Amino acid sequence: MLRKPLTQYKAIFFDVGDTLMTIPAARVIMQQFLASRSLHRGQEQIGELFTEAFRLFYYGKQLDPFEACTPESDRAFWMKLYDYILKKLGVEEEKWTEEQIHVCSHELYDLFTAPQQYALFEDVEESLPAFKEKGLRLGIISNFAPTLRSILEYKGILHHFDPVIVSTEVGLEKPDPAIFRLALERAKLAPEEVLYIGDHERNDIWAPAQVGIDAVKIKRYDYHTGDGILSLRELLQDAK
Repeated sequence: MLRKPLTQYKAIFFDVGDTLMTIPAARVIMQQFLASRSLHRGQEQIGELFTEAFRLFYYGKQLDPFEACTPESDRAFWMKLYDYILKKLGVEEEKWTEEQIHVCSHELYDLFTAPQQYALFEDVEESLPAFKEKGLRLGIISNFAPTLRSILEYKGILHHFDPVIVSTEVGLEKPDPAIFRLALERAKLAPEEVLYIGDHERNDIWAPAQVGIDAVKIKRYDYHTGDGILSLRELLQDAK
């Protein structure tokens, strides 16, 4: 799995969404949000559309040529995804106007980037200090809204990471390899000294490889395919 023993790296950098944390009740949150607007849909249908939209807009997203990332472009991307879900749920048949759909997509973005919605995967809180006990420095490289630092702080793990590279703060977005070069510069580390962990084949495996960083895929969901690990504990086991 690893090209060399974990202890031969100086640092581990992580993706965040679907790597360190998730929104476990996304379908419930969406269902309640819609119900408060007199649109009643089942959780199963909402969950299926979330998966469909993520596959279509996120896992299928291409950035060639690489574009600058801003808070506005991040919001626009996710609003497009929420617009798709809302229309698939039949809001147009319920006589929602484009303006109503637009406003609700804005509100959903704010809702789903709020710290209160997130939960750490069950292996994270124990694994981060365990990595540090082995002398490994920890960092973040993430495509995320500007709320990421507040979310990490709210979850009690921000202090573990240096550097914290957030796409909407630095104007670069994975899979642009430049965001990984920036992280190396800020950390004053060479590519061969860093291991990267993430869930996305292009963003988190291909992109770091372009600058010489080894990467391992973490598979948190059944639809994550290919080689990789199911838990951060596997890396710690390999380091024993």
